[in-house]
Amino acid sequence: MCGIFCLLSLLPAQFEWDKTVHEHLRRRGPNWSQDLTVRGTNPCYQCVFSAHVLHMRGLLTPQPVQDNAGNVLVWNGEIFGGLPVMPEENDTAVVSQRLSSCNSPSEILSVLSTIRGPWGFVYYQKAGDYLWFGRDFLGRRSLLWKFDADENRMTLTSVAAQSSGPVQAAWQEVPAVGVYRIDLKAVTEAGSVAFEVYPWAHGGIDLVSSCSRESVPSGCTAVMNQPGLVLTSPVCPLNTSIPKSLNETETDPNSHSCFKDLEQLLASKEQNDEVNRLIHVLSEAVRRRVQSLPFRVQEDSSFSNNSASIAILFSGGIDSMILATLADRHIPAHQPIDLFNVAFKQQLPKSQKESAKKPKKHKNKPTESKNDGSDSQTSGPFDVPDRITGRAGLEELRHLNPERRWNFVEINITKEELQKIRQERICHLVHPLDTVLDDSIGCAVWFAARGTGFITEDGEQRPFTSTAKVILTGIGADEQLAGYSRHRVRFKMSGHEGLIQELAMELSRIPSRNLGRDDRVIGDHGKEARFPYLDEDVVSYLNSLPVWEKADLTLPRGVGEKLLLRLTAKQLGLGLSAVLPKRAMQFGSRIAKMEDNHEKASDKCTRLLTE
Repeated sequence: MCGIFCLLSLLPAQFEWDKTVHEHLRRRGPNWSQDLTVRGTNPCYQCVFSAHVLHMRGLLTPQPVQDNAGNVLVWNGEIFGGLPVMPEENDTAVVSQRLSSCNSPSEILSVLSTIRGPWGFVYYQKAGDYLWFGRDFLGRRSLLWKFDADENRMTLTSVAAQSSGPVQAAWQEVPAVGVYRIDLKAVTEAGSVAFEVYPWAHGGIDLVSSCSRESVPSGCTAVMNQPGLVLTSPVCPLNTSIPKSLNETETDPNSHSCFKDLEQLLASKEQNDEVNRLIHVLSEAVRRRVQSLPFRVQEDSSFSNNSASIAILFSGGIDSMILATLADRHIPAHQPIDLFNVAFKQQLPKSQKESAKKPKKHKNKPTESKNDGSDSQTSGPFDVPDRITGRAGLEELRHLNPERRWNFVEINITKEELQKIRQERICHLVHPLDTVLDDSIGCAVWFAARGTGFITEDGEQRPFTSTAKVILTGIGADEQLAGYSRHRVRFKMSGHEGLIQELAMELSRIPSRNLGRDDRVIGDHGKEARFPYLDEDVVSYLNSLPVWEKADLTLPRGVGEKLLLRLTAKQLGLGLSAVLPKRAMQFGSRIAKMEDNHEKASDKCTRLLTE
């Protein structure tokens, strides 16, 4: 993973770094930093490339990569399939070599369509004076753009910064509708910037018009490429079939979910086959993400014995429990796995305040509490719902593999620390998103991904900071398997047809709602987010299934939503976590309780504004 940056200037000018942007880019890539300037003489333009490398694959490859023909690549991605990458190879070098051999737009699109995995890139093609850029089909890597009309220059970057001064050109996320090409000859002649869009198949073309209306920087235009070329979609279209005979009657919402519901459904051979197929594709997705590591880490057993290479954002809910269970299959038994569990300090009731004062401990150190997974009574300011289910989930994992060292990292955040770091760092990373929801999730994910907290060993708690560079997250499961309460509401109002429409919308907007933000926030620690539920094979398999086989919202909460995943959890040997209802991170970690309780998630968040 990297922090990548490109400034295209159409006027001769001295380039000066925005110090905040440069610091954010360097934190994303602590292993190598380098700048490269390319100047065109006829026509006249200047491209400043900057890359900051986090060494994640094979041998360290410095960026920007410039080949013998003068082409330049800055690449923020991971190849998990499609193009062959040997263990000692780096995917940046592989992509550069492939692109260097391309002589036409269709050949470049063929290379990009083949790649399986997340990516964002900028590529200068010297022959023809073209600048290519874009994000993968699901938008799993951040890429922002803006155009300064006064200075006649465009900027592309992994991460930006808020401006507290006069209003300037606004940053926007590059829409993940396809890849873009700028003809630098035409730009310099016209004095304005037009992007040719090469959209993804399966609906990408329909998105080009909305892209040009809403998401293109002011002063720029987006047009469909004249030959009508498209990228081949890496996932199959969503199954929209609806059998008329299907019963859509809602059951009693107050009925209790239990293991018997799942056990009875597992008894069906057909359903069992679907569960086994999901286990296969999801297990492979996890394997690719936990085994694609720097070459030296794979070879250095002494490093592996003492420190984890893989961490999981861990609430003890079904999504993170399945990831932990599958990661356990593919990570050598002697290596630890870090489980990041974040909690925001709560105000204790008066009856608990006195007991909380004694004995005096570290201000962020959690007090002792029952480890039975019950949330009926908390005993300390950090015993939030996700902490309680996290401890219960830890016990399930220890039962499944008692030989594994599971580092359950209790990450405890006070309001003072939250406010300080939000203003210093997080407000810039979340930008250009700006809602209350972005604030809550962005802050929770940033502190969780930092991996600094406490672990308990032999009954004693001690400070702990994770060494893991790879962080697995469960994002994508709810969007594909109807895990949110709004899915149940839509189903109740419009049946399966409405639910299918809602799921189609969820997947199409996940790049702009979640993934760019989470990539920027996690990458700030010099760590890489990896999303197994958004692996192309997993998405394709889930898209191929009719909606009623993924979720049955006639069943009660805790069973019907994400039904296929709950059956998968049961098949993998998980217990109570298989029937836990969905709880959003901002509520489970209790960050939402720290702020104004009357806010709506979609409101603009004034806390994200710089002073």
